Amino acid sequence: MKRPGFLFALCIFLYLPTIGFSADPFLIYAPSRNGEELLIWKFDGKEMTQAKRQPLGFPGRTVAQHPTKPLLYISGGSKKPDTPNFSVQFLDSSNVPKSQEVLRTSLDYSYLSVDRSGKFLFGCNYRDGIIDVYPLDEKGVPPATPTRRLNQGRKAAHCVLATPDNRNVYIPYVKEHNALYQYSFDEKTGALGAFNPLDAEPPEGTGPRHLAYHPTLPLLYFSEEQGLGVSVYDRDVDSGKLSFSHRARAAGDDAPSEGVSASDIAMTPDAKFLFTGIRGHKHAYDFIARYSIGEDGRVTSLGQTPTESVPWGLALSPDGSHLVVTAFKGAQVIVFAIGEDGDL
Repeated sequence: MKRPGFLFALCIFLYLPTIGFSADPFLIYAPSRNGEELLIWKFDGKEMTQAKRQPLGFPGRTVAQHPTKPLLYISGGSKKPDTPNFSVQFLDSSNVPKSQEVLRTSLDYSYLSVDRSGKFLFGCNYRDGIIDVYPLDEKGVPPATPTRRLNQGRKAAHCVLATPDNRNVYIPYVKEHNALYQYSFDEKTGALGAFNPLDAEPPEGTGPRHLAYHPTLPLLYFSEEQGLGVSVYDRDVDSGKLSFSHRARAAGDDAPSEGVSASDIAMTPDAKFLFTGIRGHKHAYDFIARYSIGEDGRVTSLGQTPTESVPWGLALSPDGSHLVVTAFKGAQVIVFAIGEDGDL
């Protein structure tokens, strides 16, 4: 199912279940960069209809949801002085925005997430590799200035997501900055404590990018921006330290040596299947890489599914039956049904 014809580029998106509907219908949220709005569709299992277009006033880049409150957080890249670049969207009973509060933060974030307690918002700045931590008030709104900032002097940070037990945070770095930094997280204060050693030392040339946690096993799965595969790490449940386990590659031998990179990652709720995007920036090489996950957590490549140009954001429907993909260059949102064998 495609939703074509947009004149704006869609980047990262998020889904939420629609209150009052069965397991199948869900909402898709896609912030638009040059449209400067939040695009919202409802997918009923067969067709996609537009629910709302919410003006932002700045180029939307990434979106995250609060784990318990009906809130969305959207960061953008406005270069105009004294203009907002961050929005808190307050949702109504149908999970459609009813109002927003805009802020001017110090940085544009390529990744946003809320810790498992719902008390802190993380922002990851790709350009400078900075991680900011914002406390959230009773409404779930952050201040304009972070209370804590993490800057290790390494650029190209790409993700910040607390562990399921809310005790740790891991920061991956891509390209020539290839690294995976490890921290403890204090859910009472929002403090991040660096491990020794700090770097989990990912294999050379992998470029860990985005992260998915296994729901029952102490395992982390990273899309490899440079390696065009998936890297799996064991997490020590006591210390929180990571150790490399194994990797799997879905890109074929025909993959170009440059001008191609992996993007987002999504795991089905039952941890049976894993998907990553492969983007052909300079080549017609755009796919969704498919993987199966064994009972022991090991990943095995299932091959590739062609998709529209430059697949960027991935997410699963709440019941895990559909994969939603934003094609950045193709300016489309695509919904794939996931087969029992992991095919799309």
